[in-house]
Amino acid sequence: MPVPDVRKGMPPVKLSREEFERRYSRRFIDPVFESLAQERNAVIGAAWDAYSHSRKAPVTRKAGEGFADPDYEIAMDWLDAREAILQARRAHDDTGRPPCVLVINGSPRSEHSCPGEMSKSWRLFELAHHVFGEMGFVVNELDLSRLTSEFGKQIHPCKSCVATAMPLCHWPCSCYPNYSLGQIDDWMNEIYPLWVAAHGIMIITPVHWYQAPTVLKSMMDRLVCADGGNPDPSSTHGKVAAEAKALELEGWPYPRHLAGRFFSLVVHGDAVGAETLRRSLSDWLTDMSLISAGRTGEADGYVGYMEPYATSHQALDEDRAFQKEVENAARALGQAVKLARAGRLDEPGRGLSEPIPK
Repeated sequence: MPVPDVRKGMPPVKLSREEFERRYSRRFIDPVFESLAQERNAVIGAAWDAYSHSRKAPVTRKAGEGFADPDYEIAMDWLDAREAILQARRAHDDTGRPPCVLVINGSPRSEHSCPGEMSKSWRLFELAHHVFGEMGFVVNELDLSRLTSEFGKQIHPCKSCVATAMPLCHWPCSCYPNYSLGQIDDWMNEIYPLWVAAHGIMIITPVHWYQAPTVLKSMMDRLVCADGGNPDPSSTHGKVAAEAKALELEGWPYPRHLAGRFFSLVVHGDAVGAETLRRSLSDWLTDMSLISAGRTGEADGYVGYMEPYATSHQALDEDRAFQKEVENAARALGQAVKLARAGRLDEPGRGLSEPIPK
């Protein structure tokens, strides 16, 4: 077996106290804080203490029974996120509950921020929501435009722990919050349980420059831990790279934490790229072992093709055919979930082992 080899050599990033305080003090640039100079300086001093001692997770407890190292001090934030996922999984597996779908608005546009107008994705989102309601589903909403319009909503970037070793990527993600770096208010710990609880996921999104909008791509990147991630951070004692490499080289099972859920997609644009993004999203979801609701469940198209942006909502008003495609994509997903719950629709590849696992 190869010996774990951890490569180092990037330039340092540690700030001096002077630079740290200069950056941190910009949080208080509003003149309203001028009368609170003493209190502000005390807060900045405490923040420097946390940063200089790298207190990523200041509130911990011993992992306890069921973990590889019961004595490992594990972050309470992570334990809370894990418990929310376990509750969501129990709800998902409870056949006595009505089926659940998660509908995702992938547009950053909101009337409550700079654009001053709702997005077309939101209107299509509402069409799908209505269809699922008629079909008797519990509908959970995930409106990613809140990342641009609501205070304290953030999805921090993926740090690519997977590329060091898959077991270093914990499920749920343990990279955040990092209190010493001010990387807090991460929305993903609320988003993971939404995916776990869902029997079906529908994503409705525009295309931005041939790609997924930033808000959607941020969530996608942080879902990497759902596909092969390590559910036990104590097995790597947090982020000890050498231990994670050794664990993977011993033989890692790459657990698919979202496998078997169904999905549908709607991607819209105004000129180019909708089909490319729809295919990319479909590949991403099927790679995580989710199941497409079929041809009708995946739609892409153009609203107001090559027309002024200023009249795009009017173009959507008139495009009844595309609205119908969205409703059909929702119905196809709903029918797939209901058939699967009734034991009449199964994943054709169920039970087959992958000769070369991810």
